[in-house]
Amino acid sequence: MASAANGASPSAVTIFYLVQHAEKERQLGDPGLTVLGCQQAARTAKWLQHVGIGAVFSSPLRRARETAAFIADSCRLPVQEDARLRERMNWGDDEPIANFLADWAATVRDRDFVPRSGDSSRRAGARLLACLTDLAGDPGPVAVVTHGGVTVDLLRTLVGDEVLPDSLLHDGVPSCAITTLDGTAVVDIASQAHLQ
Repeated sequence: MASAANGASPSAVTIFYLVQHAEKERQLGDPGLTVLGCQQAARTAKWLQHVGIGAVFSSPLRRARETAAFIADSCRLPVQEDARLRERMNWGDDEPIANFLADWAATVRDRDFVPRSGDSSRRAGARLLACLTDLAGDPGPVAVVTHGGVTVDLLRTLVGDEVLPDSLLHDGVPSCAITTLDGTAVVDIASQAHLQ
C-alpha cells in the first residue's frame, strides 16, 4: 500500500502459457509435425488468440517452431526463438534408442544425473526458469512453446515431485497441453481442455 500511495505502480506479473509442441513425426533428429499435430497446433492457436497473447517464444527445435508458427500467425506476432526452451535431451542420429531411453529414465529418477547428451533434469528446469525470469514483464500474456521433459523439469523445481501426477513424470506432457503460470506460481498443469 505504501508504494501505491507514493505513486509507484505495483510490479506486474506475467502470465505464461507453456505450450507443449504438437504431435511430431516419429523419427530421429529434428522432426516436424504430423497432420494431427498441425490440427492440434491450429486449435491451440485459436484458443490463445482469445487470451490476448503479447509475445510468442519458441524452442529452436522444428516441432516447437512449427507449433509456434500457428500461434504467431493467429495472434499476428513474430516468433522469437530462445535456445533455453529446448528439450532436456533430443534423440540424435548417432545414438541407439536404448541408450537414449535409459538416460531419459535416469534423469527422471535422479534430477542430478547428467545424460550422455543433454542436461540433467535440475539443470534443464533451472534453464527454463531463467528464461521465464528474463521474459517476465513482457506485455500481455506470453506463449512459450517448448517440450515436455523441460516443462516437467521446471514443474519439479517449482512445486516438487509429490504434486505432479506420476503419468506426467513417466509418460510426459500430452501434445499441445498448456501449463499456465502466473509469474512462477503454477496455475494449471498440462490442460488439454482447449483441444476438446
